[in-house]
Amino acid sequence: MWMKKSLLTGGVLSLGLAMVACGSDEDAGTDNGESAGDGEETYELRFATEEYEGQLQYEYAREFSEMLEEKTDGRITTSVYEFGGLGSEVDQFEMIQNGGVEFAIVSPGFTGTTVREGQLFALQFLFSDDEDVNYDVLNNSEALNEDLAAKYEDRNVKPLAFWSEGGMQWTGNRELREPSDFEGFRMRTQESSLILRSYEAYGADPTPLSWAELYSSLQLGNVDGQENPIFFIEDANFHEVQDHMTISDHNIYVAMTTVNADFYNDLPDDLRAAVDETVEEMRPVAQEMQLEMNEELLTAIEENDENPTEIYTLSEDERDAFRELAIPMQDYFREDVGEDGAAILDKLIEEIEEAEGN
Repeated sequence: MWMKKSLLTGGVLSLGLAMVACGSDEDAGTDNGESAGDGEETYELRFATEEYEGQLQYEYAREFSEMLEEKTDGRITTSVYEFGGLGSEVDQFEMIQNGGVEFAIVSPGFTGTTVREGQLFALQFLFSDDEDVNYDVLNNSEALNEDLAAKYEDRNVKPLAFWSEGGMQWTGNRELREPSDFEGFRMRTQESSLILRSYEAYGADPTPLSWAELYSSLQLGNVDGQENPIFFIEDANFHEVQDHMTISDHNIYVAMTTVNADFYNDLPDDLRAAVDETVEEMRPVAQEMQLEMNEELLTAIEENDENPTEIYTLSEDERDAFRELAIPMQDYFREDVGEDGAAILDKLIEEIEEAEGN
């Protein structure tokens, strides 16, 4: 089990990391001024994440960086940054675009205003209920790894891998068992018109908010609930300020391992190959991490007597009631995003159905 870290500690560290981020361009990113003993260039890189040490994205990035350093015999070394160390989720996406960082784990929900096609990951009840099917689709989908990836590359961001952080669940200050329970419910969301529209279809009052503000907003009652994988709900202590959790599995939380496209394309062939090998070897590692974290931390929530949380698992009939309202959002996506996005979604649906059939 990966060690958890207090959010307060993360906040203190973020100040120091932000000061590092304000250094000159000469000090940041790739260092081509040094060379290994045989004259080969060495690289000192930055890897931004949207989570804290002990949480999934950070631990993935740390293992990725250690593996890459080993594969390159130390020619590539990477500093991993927690959430907040280099700005908000939106700031980090801008940094990976402009080369302020070389690597970043990006949640597509925070890129919807820039790469609108990426909003497809916000479509509820799109992916399979089978973890193995989703693993196969995320790793092998042409719609994602070629068609959608090209949209990000147009913005100088190259997706290296799409991977799941686990099923999305709801927490709230009241029970959430049927769509009517969302009437007037102030639901925290990411910045995505599609996510907003999806919760409006349930009758909710969606409220975009960075997760850095979420704990206090839940505690103060500024928002009524939120959605996240189980590991994140427990590790961020949201269950302490929410009385109810609904196991809904209405979506999976997809993260992207990304690299600045200019940097990647300019790497020597052998180092670029090492990056590619690391990406491939991390695919099953990410899956194992998320399965273990989500299982262990669900148990932690269940056994927390100090801050008890009522946990309810939706029946298939109850999920179908939400699914009925969610599926029309696919047509909204097609109309809102346009022809290219519609084609990507349609191909992805075919790939999911084919994977489920196999």
